[in-house]
Amino acid sequence: MEAAWRRLGDELGPEQVVLVRDPRVGLEAFVVVDNTAAGPAIGGTRMRPTVTVDEVARLARAMTFKNAMARLPHGGAKSGIVADPAMPIEQKERLVRTFARRIAGITGYIPGPDMGTDERAMAWVHDEIGRAVGLPAVLGGIPLDVIGATGFGMAVCAGALAEAGRLPLEGARVVMHGYGAVGRHAAHFLAERGALLVGVADSRGAVASPVGINLAVLETHKAATGTVVGCPGTEPVSAAGLVALDCDLWAPASLKDVIDAGNAADLKARVVLPGANIAVTPEAEAVLHERGVLVLPDYVANAGGVICAAVEYHGGTEPGAFERITATVHANTLELLEGCAASGEPPRAVADRIARERVAEAAGYRRRC
Repeated sequence: MEAAWRRLGDELGPEQVVLVRDPRVGLEAFVVVDNTAAGPAIGGTRMRPTVTVDEVARLARAMTFKNAMARLPHGGAKSGIVADPAMPIEQKERLVRTFARRIAGITGYIPGPDMGTDERAMAWVHDEIGRAVGLPAVLGGIPLDVIGATGFGMAVCAGALAEAGRLPLEGARVVMHGYGAVGRHAAHFLAERGALLVGVADSRGAVASPVGINLAVLETHKAATGTVVGCPGTEPVSAAGLVALDCDLWAPASLKDVIDAGNAADLKARVVLPGANIAVTPEAEAVLHERGVLVLPDYVANAGGVICAAVEYHGGTEPGAFERITATVHANTLELLEGCAASGEPPRAVADRIARERVAEAAGYRRRC
């Protein structure tokens, strides 16, 4: 079967697909630079035992569209290291530093944190090749996962929905699939706007409470046990049960393809607000659109992280990053809703068209001769 990244290839990219290996340290990784029309590509480095080049290619295209929608002077890329991020820290540092040295020549790619990597890993990368984003504050960075930039952007997106009359946030019932660097912050920022967390999952299981989960209790429990499972005041729920939980907003903030054609019909939410990229399959989006469920494109809803990364890269500050996230995500969400209302098309079709137009406009300013 032809590789997905080849089938997905079009006039936009990918520009480079690179296999990175070093058997001496057990390194196997992939880098996909999708498009650099707007500038050097920013995209995270994912570390998972199951990551594939096709997954990385899909994520790289999402970054192209995300950066274009945010009007950042950057293209899209992604990388994946095939490894368990829970390995001993010394081994992880050796692996990440080796990876960094192997990609030094891919100068059109600026790595950032992603699932399985963090600001410490980006510090290692930057130390090796002089370019990375999401750095520790002591190195002049804005540690986007620590401050919750992606989760903050999700809350801004939800706020724009409320402003447009699509989802009142006061009392809105939220399910968060994933309670890590993105989902944890998103839950808190949404709660500040009046929303109520009624279900949450992490890699070890899921819990729910129809009257709402106390976030302070959840934080204490998670810190003590490493999981949301067993949180006081909640009941265990299966993965399928979490999808079918009665709620207003369902936020996938963990793995890819969490909502697919097999479970889309069971989703009870009015709105899907992705905190993770490629969290909803195209088939599921079609099913949900037919049912009247609003599925925000991932690269609209969760652009806060890369906006923060770009602000850092260009010498900005943390307050400046939050201001840029607020302005950009708010405007993009309203533009998307207006486009959907005018055309009757699904949100993904409208957003893809806007993003492609912006990439094409950027490409028009590049040298052609």
